Amino acid sequence: MQAFRAGRGVRNFLAALFAAGSIVLGAGAALAETSWAVFDVDSGVFVGEDGGSRIQPPASLAKMMTLYITFEAIRDGRLRWEDRVTVSRNASIKIPTKLWVKPGDTISVREAVDGMIVVSANDAAAAIGEHLAGSEVQFGRLMTQRARQIGMKDTAFTNPSGLTDGLKQTTTARDMALLGLALQRDFPKEYRLFAQPSFVFRGKLRSGHNNLMYRYGGVDGIKTGYTDAAGYNLASSLNINGHHLIGVVLGGKTARKRDDQMAALLTRFSTGESVDTPLVVMNIPVPTPRPAVEIAMHMPEIEQGDGGFPVPSLTGWQIQVAALPSRGAAQELLDKVGSLVRTVHTGALAQIETTSRSGRTLYRARFEGFEDQAAATRACAMLKSNRHDCITIEVP
Repeated sequence: MQAFRAGRGVRNFLAALFAAGSIVLGAGAALAETSWAVFDVDSGVFVGEDGGSRIQPPASLAKMMTLYITFEAIRDGRLRWEDRVTVSRNASIKIPTKLWVKPGDTISVREAVDGMIVVSANDAAAAIGEHLAGSEVQFGRLMTQRARQIGMKDTAFTNPSGLTDGLKQTTTARDMALLGLALQRDFPKEYRLFAQPSFVFRGKLRSGHNNLMYRYGGVDGIKTGYTDAAGYNLASSLNINGHHLIGVVLGGKTARKRDDQMAALLTRFSTGESVDTPLVVMNIPVPTPRPAVEIAMHMPEIEQGDGGFPVPSLTGWQIQVAALPSRGAAQELLDKVGSLVRTVHTGALAQIETTSRSGRTLYRARFEGFEDQAAATRACAMLKSNRHDCITIEVP
């Protein structure tokens, strides 16, 4: 820090900050032990667990309870999907992931719900909590009360997002499985929202990162989570061949290891076959695999919760493939060329942006998530070498 006060440039400071943040991301997950539990919905019993009652941080699995209470309020008529929720300054300054809504602006209840489910938006969770209970603290008390009522005896919530609050916000793998069961049982229609892979917020396509849902046949949700203190958490629901299981893994060392462990557990308890490498049913398109080493700059969707270093913001460099007359055409093009872009930049994120030209609405097919102009240029060159037009753009 003395060196910074002595007058080093902003670039050096940001580089050091990113390096420190990456170290925290890499080491933080090791703070948590891995535990798991698998619940058989049909028989109503836990069919397997390892440390299933161990107290651990929930990370964004806490949003499952925030959503439960939101669905409850909609059912009871205290809230409507189209209601507008004001985003306070407290909600707006939550660390990523979030919707990046400005203080005083509003979002609909539906946007808040989609934001929490798909991108685990911390600002949306805080806004809903404040709207329903007056403050995050009061909402945390309501969350804990509901937890007790549905049988979560070892869980305490203190905020709607799941961001770490010292040692006060805790849960267990068994309790989170019961929460997943309660969501399916009490709100079967709303529960289907957990299967959506993306949603459009203010003209931009926001994609989720529950990757196991895309690569394991029969998995229909439900929620991922990450903070430094918690490690990588996952609650999953499986419906296949007459088996209905809910599994929870807490404290995974990486997202890939967590997902693979969950897949192996679901295979084991749905087929009776123990496997080291999970059996994966390729019944829907498989997204481009993440790199083995997960770096913050290439994983903007990671919910960085602790350690004092928010995930560094990506630069404004994007590449645009085309501006097309329909959203469907733009999405089709992004799907077609996405694998090419990700051969040179795994963390590239597809997005669709609307614009008006001569009274017509056009849909810009773009990729973002590049750390600098050189990375965007390399991706563009790959597209051009495969006869696809492309330009690099710096967005403020």
